[in-house]
Amino acid sequence: MSDWMTRLKTWWSRAISISKGDAFLCDSCKWNYGSICTRPERPNAKKCPDYTGKG
Repeated sequence: MSDWMTRLKTWWSRAISISKGDAFLCDSCKWNYGSICTRPERPNAKKCPDYTGKG
């Protein structure tokens, strides 16, 4: 499968997960790198008081 097709399928799957509300917050949190976030829910948090988008 071509690289662009793989990226398209990954993006589409992610968009569906976000629209359903079952995506993990850690994937889009600015604190999700190295040892910055020490929460036990990481990397599969669906609710987090420290969540801040990467925007």
